[in-house]
Amino acid sequence: MSQDINQLLDWTPNARLAALPPVTSEEHRYGMRHFAVGVTIITARDGETRAGLTATAVCSVTADPPRLVVFVNKNVAASDVILNSGALCVNVLAGDQEEIAKVFAGMLKEVHGEARFEHGRWRELATGAPTLDGSLANFDCRVIKVFDESTHHAFLCEVLATCERNDGEALIYLNGAFRRIPQ
Repeated sequence: MSQDINQLLDWTPNARLAALPPVTSEEHRYGMRHFAVGVTIITARDGETRAGLTATAVCSVTADPPRLVVFVNKNVAASDVILNSGALCVNVLAGDQEEIAKVFAGMLKEVHGEARFEHGRWRELATGAPTLDGSLANFDCRVIKVFDESTHHAFLCEVLATCERNDGEALIYLNGAFRRIPQ
């Protein structure tokens, strides 16, 4: 596996556009509220330490090879666990898993760290990262590259194992709220 940077180093941005100011963080957040996205729990294990977070910043990159990109805030514990283990699992939540989404999003203030894994049933696939039973899909991944993107790490991952179920509603996040949509 090459460790080369896959960046077009000879590409330059449009100079006229580069001189324009970006929108404010508030304007960006307001616009993104209208972008309906699937809800996931990103999990990782480093030895006996397990960590996870609810995330919506997950995207398929390619099917061949099977790759995803996952963005994780550098300030959450899971970021270091992913960096140390080199693995993560993307658990795509079903509509009936809203409560566990709230647990891993920190919305239940009395539940922290390892206690989050007392919610739901967990197992492992290929990497050892916790895999949530009952999810619509699980993508167990090895991290192949890490990009430093402002407040987040962008983890480029290769999928080593998957599971899926073919029933149930999908859990999405739209306009500041969890919502269910039929498959």
